[in-house]
Amino acid sequence: MRFNSLAFRLFATSAAWTLLVLPLAGYLIYSLYREDVQLGFDSQLKKLLTAIAVDSMNTVGEEPITPQNLYEPLFEVTHSGWYWQIRPIDGAEGRTLVSPSLVSGVLQSPYDKKFPTDTTGTRWMNVPGPRGEPIRILEVIDTPGHDPTNTKYSVIVAGPLDWLEDSIAKFRNRLTIALSLAGLGLVTVTLFQVRFGLLPLRRIEKGLASIRSGKATALDEQLPVEIEPLQNELNALINSNQDIIDRARTHVGNLAHALKTPLAVITNEARDDKTAFGSKVAEQAQIMRDQVTHYLDRARIAARAGVIGRVTEVEATVEPLVRTLERIHRERGIEITMKISNGAKFQGEKQDLEEMLGNLLDNACKWGRKNVYLTVTVEPSEAKARNKRLKISVDDDGPGLTAEQRAKIGKRGLRLDETKPGSGLGVSIVNDLAASYRGALTLEASPYGGLGARIDLPAA
Repeated sequence: MRFNSLAFRLFATSAAWTLLVLPLAGYLIYSLYREDVQLGFDSQLKKLLTAIAVDSMNTVGEEPITPQNLYEPLFEVTHSGWYWQIRPIDGAEGRTLVSPSLVSGVLQSPYDKKFPTDTTGTRWMNVPGPRGEPIRILEVIDTPGHDPTNTKYSVIVAGPLDWLEDSIAKFRNRLTIALSLAGLGLVTVTLFQVRFGLLPLRRIEKGLASIRSGKATALDEQLPVEIEPLQNELNALINSNQDIIDRARTHVGNLAHALKTPLAVITNEARDDKTAFGSKVAEQAQIMRDQVTHYLDRARIAARAGVIGRVTEVEATVEPLVRTLERIHRERGIEITMKISNGAKFQGEKQDLEEMLGNLLDNACKWGRKNVYLTVTVEPSEAKARNKRLKISVDDDGPGLTAEQRAKIGKRGLRLDETKPGSGLGVSIVNDLAASYRGALTLEASPYGGLGARIDLPAA
């Protein structure tokens, strides 16, 4: 999954949303649980305080009495964290009562520290307990017999905050583990969903590759209904491209037939006229024929280069050419050495590859002394790593050319040595053919001493 791929974008978006929502949801659940546990803890303290206050202050005397009901067994366990305390306030004389768990300790009073009361008249405070442990204190001010004239007493109930925090911490840990597993599961499912959802696009890619390689002529696979319109449009585009090329070939053939016959008539008639005028007409008619032939050839090349799905095996095309050229130049003892990458294929017409290699190899055989070297490799494209380029090199051990001569040799019809057979069109044809396939022909000095021709073409 590459960084700039559609799959990565879908996966990253979904994963980012999951990693954002789950922590927020976890924090919300944790906060609600903490608040609920806190409310439950406070509610328990308030129930205990109410029961102890009623039991101890519901008396006919002027002093509180020891509560008869234990209410909470941990009140009997020394330093359990659960305490109650009843003592007079404002320095008044009176009886002080404490739970067995408090032993000789004294609980701080929110009243003494000027803590405000809530709507029910009670005071809350979190302070260290007798052993320094954190406790939550709840206090109410009352009088024995609920008589306002009697001494006011502070009735306190305290509970351990450690119990509250331990309960919350356990829930937090379990929630963290659960949400982490859920997040991991969601990310895994998202990855599978993206891969599975984009499989049809991979099938389209393989189908188009089959079309380009000549193995298929259309996208025929069964695809999801959402992608069927794309499939139909691609097939229509392929058919339209083929129709355009067929029409172009037909028009080129018709034009060739329509022009060559009149030109042949003009040329023949002019040659029969032995005057200077007739010679001039014949000369210009021949130039016209050459130009028509040239541009019709280029039109044919352009039409062939635009065809989708034309693939040519390089080795199968080269071997007959090499055998033929070695027989033609047998008297001079020319030997052609081939080095072709396994499976090298040309993305184009076989006859075009034959014409390019035939011209270059024929020139190399004419000028080489004994050896001609043909090398074909497949290399990644500089523009896109997934695209491949066919690199063809033809070298000879002949006299070679200067830089100035190499610059001139590509001009159509120009021959540097009239003693060699040929029309001077070979290199120009190769250059035109290579350009029609968005390739290039370059000439340079060969490492074997002669001329080195380099062609860059699309590989299948």
